[in-house]
Amino acid sequence: MRRSTRDRPPEWARAWRELVATARRTVTDGLVVGTSGNVSVRVGDTVLVTPSGVPYDELGPDDLCAVGLDGRQVAGRTVPTSELPMHLAVYRATGAAAIVHTHAVHATAVSTLVDELPAVHYMAAALGGPVRVAPYATYGSEELAAHALAALRDRSGCLLRNHGTLVYGGSLGRAYDDTAQLEWMCRVWLAAAAVPGRTPALLPSGELDRVAEKLRGYGQRARAAEATTAEAITETAAETITETAAEEAAEDPGVPGPPTRRTRPTGPGGVTPSSWT
Repeated sequence: MRRSTRDRPPEWARAWRELVATARRTVTDGLVVGTSGNVSVRVGDTVLVTPSGVPYDELGPDDLCAVGLDGRQVAGRTVPTSELPMHLAVYRATGAAAIVHTHAVHATAVSTLVDELPAVHYMAAALGGPVRVAPYATYGSEELAAHALAALRDRSGCLLRNHGTLVYGGSLGRAYDDTAQLEWMCRVWLAAAAVPGRTPALLPSGELDRVAEKLRGYGQRARAAEATTAEAITETAAETITETAAEEAAEDPGVPGPPTRRTRPTGPGGVTPSSWT
C-alpha cells in the first residue's frame, strides 16, 4: 500500500530535497545529459530514487518516488528509474546510504578501453583501490546489476562498460564527491596515456593502502556527520521492526517478541548507512 503525502515520514522530505539537489548537480557539472543517470538515497528500509524520464530541474515535492528494498513502490505516482535493480542490488549487498550513477564523458571513454582504471592518482584509495570496469549488459537488467556488484567487491565505485559510473557512499555528498573524483581520475589517465611514446607512472598497491589509512582521519566533520546519521537510520529501522513485531504479537500470542537490536551492515572502510534528520 502506497503512503499518502500526509503519512510520509518528515525525514523523507529532507532526503528528497537533497536527492533532487544532487541530481541537478550532475547536470550542472556535466556528468549527465538530459534525464540520463540516476540518484538514490536510503532512509531506513526505504529507498528514495529519481523517477524515470523526468528532467531534474522539473522535480518537485510531488514527484517523490519511494520503494522498499524488495522493489515494491511505497510512495509516489512517478515510475522509478529503469536502473532500480542496480540500485537495490547495491543497497542489499552493502552498507550504502546513497548511490549516484552518471554517464560522465571521460569515465565512459575509459570504460571502453581497459578492464580497470590504472592507479594514476592516490585518490583511487578513496574508492577502495584501482577502479574496476563491469562488463557490459543492457541498462536496467538484472545482469547489469550482477556485473556491477562483482566490480564493487571491496570497492565503493566502479565503471560500467560503454555506460558510465556507479558510486555509493555513507551520504549523498560523499557519493557525489567520489563520483566527481572518479571522473577526474579518468580524465587524468586519458590525458597521460595520450602522450606518444610514454607510459603513465602508476602507484603501487602499498601506497594506496597508506593513503587509505590517512584518508580515514581526513575530513573529520563530514565523517562525524555520517556517523551521526548512521545512528539515525539504524534507530528508524529498529523502531519500525519493533512496532511491526509488537502489532503481530498483539494479534497472535504465538508470534515471538521483537528483537532488541539489529546488526548494522558495513561497506568498504566501515561505512554505515545514514539518513537525513
